[in-house]
Amino acid sequence: MTDIQRRGLLLVMSSPSGAGKTTLSRRLLASDPNITMSVSVTTRAPRPGEVNGKDYHFIPQEEFVRLRDRGELLEYAEVFGNFYGTPKRPVTEALQAGRDVLFDIDWQGTQQLAQAMEEDLVRIFILPPTAEELRERLIRRAQDSSSTVAKRMAKAADEISHWPEYDYVIVNNDVNVASAEIDAILTAERLRRRRQVGLTQFVRELTKAL
Repeated sequence: MTDIQRRGLLLVMSSPSGAGKTTLSRRLLASDPNITMSVSVTTRAPRPGEVNGKDYHFIPQEEFVRLRDRGELLEYAEVFGNFYGTPKRPVTEALQAGRDVLFDIDWQGTQQLAQAMEEDLVRIFILPPTAEELRERLIRRAQDSSSTVAKRMAKAADEISHWPEYDYVIVNNDVNVASAEIDAILTAERLRRRRQVGLTQFVRELTKAL
């Protein structure tokens, strides 16, 4: 099998809460060894069960400010008084090694990533099939109070309004179908000519042998 050197890509999946993004991300990570999850830094305290370096890199606010001010974060945001951001170095190292990186971020983080690394970015927006199904999924998760579910539903309209900013849009009516569609997108994007950095040398050697 011919192995042509490839540059990695940044795969962003965004959605309103409850649309199935987390489930789809986990399925992709479990089935594809060449893609890893981007681990963000955050100033908030770990929640029960969270592991430093796996779920997040938990750091003091002073360190976060230092990373931000030195331009070492690809994107960052403040959420409910806590700061979150994506370290630049591990992402660029993965891309250069031909590995892909998965991001679970919102439209604001995606815009920042696009400003920094537009050519490497592949954006997928996940939609629920109906508003009622979205509400039912949030209720079935049993993670939030009824008031929190209502807040998430109210926020969903604003989040969904940003769908035109994405390269692909998937309606998650069936998780198996949606997973297959994500796999197809990833396969196609990996084959883009600009990402196959070893293609020029391969073609040169091929034509010499003709």
